[in-house]
Amino acid sequence: MSDPIAVPAAAAAPDPARADADFLARVPRDFAREHGLLAQGEQDGAVLLAVTAATSAEAVWNTAVLLGRPVTTSQADPEALHRAIDGAYERASGGAPAEAKAESESSGHVISESGGDEDLDRLLAEADKDLLSTEGKAPLVRLMDRLLFTAVHRGASDLHLQPTADGVIIRHRVDGVLDQGRPLPQAYFRPLVSRIKVMGRMDVAERLVPQDGRTTVRIGERAIDVRISTIPTAYGERVVLRLLDSARQLIDLPDLGMPPSIAVGFQAAAQRSSGIVLVTGPTGSGKTTTLYATLSQLNAVERNIMTIEDPIEYELSSIGIPISQSQVNLKKGVNFANGLRHILRQDPDVIMVGEIRDAETARIAIQASLTGHLVFTTLHTNDAISAVSRLIDLGIEPYLVAASISAVLAQRLVRTRCTACGGAGGDCTVCGGSGYKGRTGVFELLVIDESVRHQISSAAPLAAIRSAAQAAGMRTFADEGQALIQSGRTTRAEVERVLNL
Repeated sequence: MSDPIAVPAAAAAPDPARADADFLARVPRDFAREHGLLAQGEQDGAVLLAVTAATSAEAVWNTAVLLGRPVTTSQADPEALHRAIDGAYERASGGAPAEAKAESESSGHVISESGGDEDLDRLLAEADKDLLSTEGKAPLVRLMDRLLFTAVHRGASDLHLQPTADGVIIRHRVDGVLDQGRPLPQAYFRPLVSRIKVMGRMDVAERLVPQDGRTTVRIGERAIDVRISTIPTAYGERVVLRLLDSARQLIDLPDLGMPPSIAVGFQAAAQRSSGIVLVTGPTGSGKTTTLYATLSQLNAVERNIMTIEDPIEYELSSIGIPISQSQVNLKKGVNFANGLRHILRQDPDVIMVGEIRDAETARIAIQASLTGHLVFTTLHTNDAISAVSRLIDLGIEPYLVAASISAVLAQRLVRTRCTACGGAGGDCTVCGGSGYKGRTGVFELLVIDESVRHQISSAAPLAAIRSAAQAAGMRTFADEGQALIQSGRTTRAEVERVLNL
């Protein structure tokens, strides 16, 4: 298709009845409403689109690609056009007024809380009939809402749509583990992906380039922030939706599962007036949760506490904690390094940096700690000792690492035995037969005392630093994992899976 967009035609009053079934089947309702466009028959061999003055050329182009035909445009009054769009899609879906609940609004997509697996099966059947008849997409929109509600209801952190040769598998990550998933026919896949892209304000027509988007969905009073990622694969675009529930309870520091021997040393470092407190671990190990719990215990009345995060996972001010939170915005040129620089001009006492990713951020954080600021931040390392070598690998001099770090807390999350079935699994409805329900932390704390500081500043090997730390009383992951097994809170298999023992 060389140029699907023809010269605009004269203005015309939009008519819902002139929107053909092919347009209503191929162009999602949310996309039509968001960009302001509706098919109005044909003109000179092209699809005539009623648009508004604000409709972008990109949206018109994407519509032409979706339709697989050239289009021409005619400008219409925005209010009249949106009434016509609603009328056209309601006619195609049998006039179901409930469909308005799924529309994109400033407060987010509203999702019904009713129903369960039986309702999901019914929506699958409706969507199948709808796809075959090409009469609108109302059941498919409700199907996507149901998939999101089910994921939130199960406590999933991520919802996966994984295309295969035979169809698509819907999978949930619950307590850090992906489930086996539920298969759906191939016919649902592209419409579901299009629906997700519309919700995330992404390019519906682009299927060969990875894309990122975000949206907010509401379930009652709960607002769920949804981060969307797509990537092309051999069988189509794979989609992952990260679900961030703003209604979740902020965990208190004593509830993290930190044993007293570790909690005392960590809280002592967290109450200092300066220095760096590092929390390390892989993605999904609860680092940010630990930092939020720590910040919430600091006296924010007497201290100016500021953060730079990517993303802001929990708005602390919403529960009355006066902390200023800023977010990385790479499109606007705001990364961790320059965001931290600006924070230092705001007279902070305590700073949280979401992650040290490069030498520049590391150096600024270290200088901040050495000039009287208390800095909390994270690193991706396997254990506490490795954080030292990671900073040195970034180009930080060993003496600066030794002088600035107060403590390093490494952590993992292990699943705990289901109390309803005692870990037996089987037909347990509470844990879904896995034998596990919920998670608790496994921790390893490196306190930088004089002996450890001397080893670091003299660029000693990690083995020597580890020996000095253990001589000072540091307990390892293996020690703490064994304690959880002996207490019956988890199993040996789970500890070995998470800690790679």
